[in-house]
Amino acid sequence: MKKIILKIHGYLGLFTGFVVFIVSVTGCLWVFEKEIKSIVETEYIISKGSGEVINPVAAKELAQKVFPERNVHGTLYHREISPIEVIFYEPEPEFYQSVMLHPYSGEVLEVINHENGFFAFILDGHMNLWLPEKVGSNIVAFSVLTFLIILISGFFLWMPKRRNLKQRFYFQWKDSTRWKRKNFDLHSIIGFYVLLFAFVLAFTGSVMAYDWFYYLTYKAAGGEKAPQFSIPENTSEPDSLKKRNNLADVINIARMEFPDAVSYEIHYPHDDSASIYVEVTSAEGVYYSSDYIFYDSNTLDHIETPGIYGRYEDANFADMVIRTNYDIHVGAIGGLPGKIIAFMASLVTATLPVTGFLLWYGRNKKKN
Repeated sequence: MKKIILKIHGYLGLFTGFVVFIVSVTGCLWVFEKEIKSIVETEYIISKGSGEVINPVAAKELAQKVFPERNVHGTLYHREISPIEVIFYEPEPEFYQSVMLHPYSGEVLEVINHENGFFAFILDGHMNLWLPEKVGSNIVAFSVLTFLIILISGFFLWMPKRRNLKQRFYFQWKDSTRWKRKNFDLHSIIGFYVLLFAFVLAFTGSVMAYDWFYYLTYKAAGGEKAPQFSIPENTSEPDSLKKRNNLADVINIARMEFPDAVSYEIHYPHDDSASIYVEVTSAEGVYYSSDYIFYDSNTLDHIETPGIYGRYEDANFADMVIRTNYDIHVGAIGGLPGKIIAFMASLVTATLPVTGFLLWYGRNKKKN
């Protein structure tokens, strides 16, 4: 049985090892993306104005003078002395840029292209291997899912006999220890200690990569809602004048309802029947605790969503499994210590395909 498992482990590792290496290295670099950006990017110091902060309707109209033919994804409000970020996003062909506006004058402070720069390059490698998305994303998704099998088979291969127990938990190297033995120990001992963390990273990555994996995970956790983001329709009759006025006022309503929030992202209805939804972030750096509030665009009455993304306080265990998935994947769920763990786990995981390949190469060289 061990021989069969070893062959499965070895061949799958050879087939996906290079991809796992790239995904692991780029993953550990992505972990501190927000922290590094906060240091190197421009920080605007804005004095509190005498008038009111420009509303979402005005912000959208001002930003669309920069990109008149592009779709506005949403408008992000932070503190009253922070710039307003109008986000433009279109999936195909991908267009992802932001227009930063002065919150009182509406002056364009900066235009940010999210598709350029070091971290955009790192994310493209992590998700697509720098290949066309349809090709690269499928290769990455398959390799990460396969890596789960590699980790499970690796644990069975690691399980020691009683007489070899010490050799499986720590290094027992001497001056006479050959490099092949050292490489084997690096692969098996380090693999054991990083196993749980690597499994969590691969599992959460698979949840994001495959819809069926996402669905099975949610249902296995006992979920009963619609396992997706769902924008409910208005419950009132269309009224274009009220809709415009309500869109202008929705940021004030959200701030009154959630006065301690870190940010508010206003999303505009895509048609006359769709509601306005506001993503309210209550903690910096994490997404799981955000509230997703849906307002009737004609009356500003609250509307319940059938999906799992609604009010944070209403989320059950299964909802939280999905809500926390990304924050667990990047370690943000544990704050700075969690990110350090995710960074180290991803970096150490990158060594496993290397030491594994050297084991395979050494065996085949010996045979030859």
